[in-house]
Parts: sequence; C-alpha cells; structure tokens
Amino acid sequence: MTDTTTPLTDAAAADAALKARHRTMWGLGDYPDVATRLIAELGPTLVAAADIRPGERVLDIAAGTGNVAVPAALAGADVVASDLTPELFVAGRAFAERQGVTLRWEEGDAEALPYDDDTFDVATSCVGIMFAPHHQQAADELVRVVRPGGRIALISWTPSGFVGDLFKTMKPYAPPPPPGAQPPPLWGDEGHVRDLLGDRVTDVETQVATVRVSAFDTPATFRTYWKETYGPTIVAYRNVADDAERTAALDADIAGVAERHDRGDGSMDWEYLLMTARVV
Repeated sequence: MTDTTTPLTDAAAADAALKARHRTMWGLGDYPDVATRLIAELGPTLVAAADIRPGERVLDIAAGTGNVAVPAALAGADVVASDLTPELFVAGRAFAERQGVTLRWEEGDAEALPYDDDTFDVATSCVGIMFAPHHQQAADELVRVVRPGGRIALISWTPSGFVGDLFKTMKPYAPPPPPGAQPPPLWGDEGHVRDLLGDRVTDVETQVATVRVSAFDTPATFRTYWKETYGPTIVAYRNVADDAERTAALDADIAGVAERHDRGDGSMDWEYLLMTARVV
C-alpha cells in the first residue's frame, strides 16, 4: 500500500499532539493556587501598564484563571479570556463571580487564535503566551488580532530570574521538547521579544521587575509544593518516576533553586519583564 500521508499532515498531527500534551500539563496539579496565592499582583500590574479603559475590547491570551482578564473587566473593558486549557476556566469564572464582573471565556491556541484581524484594542498575556512552543507564530498572532494603534502588554519570566533558573534546572529531567520548540523564558529577554514583534510595533517600553514570594519557609517546603502543584514540574517528575536516583537528584536540584534565590528570610524575588507596545 502506498503511503499517502503528506509532510504537512504529519506536521499538523504532531502539532495537535503537542498541544494536547500542553493542555493536559496545565490541567495537572493546582495552577489556580499558584495564580492566586503566589502571583496574583501581576494581573493588576499588567492592567495598569496597558492603561486599559472602559469599553475597550481586550483579549487576554493564555489567560489561565483570569489574573489579568478579571482586573481588566473591573476596569470596564469588554474582555475575552482565551486559553488552551479550558479546565482552568472553572476557577476563573468563580474568581470573576466573586469580583462581580462578566467576561467571555473561550478556548484558544495562542499560535492559532480564533479571531479576525484587528479585532481587539488591547491584547495582554501574563506569564502565559511565553509557554506557546513556537514563539514567532504566537507573536504573529498577537499582533494580527490587535487593530492598528492598539496596544500589547506582556509580563514574562526572565531567563536569568527564578523561573528561568527553575526551567533550566528541570530541563535534563523533562521529556525532550519537540523540534522547533523554544524555551519559555526567552520571552523575558527584551531583545528576543523585540525581534519577534519587529517593525510591526512602536512605542516599545520595557521594565524588569520582581514579585516577592514568601509562601515557603524552607527549600523543602517549596519543592513539595512545586512537585504537587505546578504542571511542568509534575511532568518532569513523572518522566523520571521509574528511576529512583534521578528522582532524588531532581529533588535536590529543585530545592537548590529555592536555596539560590532565598533572600535569607525564606522569601524570594521572582524576576519578570514587563513590555508594552503599540501596533503600527
């Protein structure tokens, strides 16, 4: 029998499988707890930086549980919260209800957004779009759906900061990334993001800042929380589950990340890049 499968079909199937794994990964553990207990302040920070105004059409990409989408709705915007993992919307809707706001929750892939060109006044993403594996595709979509003169606002973990260190540490233990996938913390490198967006944006402003995390009194406490709560870490542990030595090494290495970033009182400063820009 002749194989009639085309390379395009193979590539599309591989991409679909990759996205399915990503959706599953972010549904593991308890990411809503990470979002609300550790980094809740990032949402209002990004809304303020984006200068979101009443009546504006806002798309929050990789919205998760609504850290940005809900504060944007509180600012009076017409908000769509889009995410590859709609299981996170349960917590997001509860968050929105507690805050007394209404917004739309829609499943969507950051690399193939289901919206027409020039649909939104503002597009945001808070430590979200950075996890799309193909950075240029995601950046192209980000620009495409924002009208000329509209705004983009992003918060991304930096390569040199805590989360960048964590992902570098987990890499030897995690399943190998597919061809073409890029490390998420690259979105926290100003030069990388400027290259992705190119001359399609203007008025680019950046700021490196930190969020203070004081939830863990010891590196061991941090490790236990992270291995039970955070999807990428859970996947890394599952990948070495049959190897006791590698599991022990991962335990030590993750505790080591917390030790390296401990300010001396059990707290850590997690570094991020805040970028805003205007679409040409």
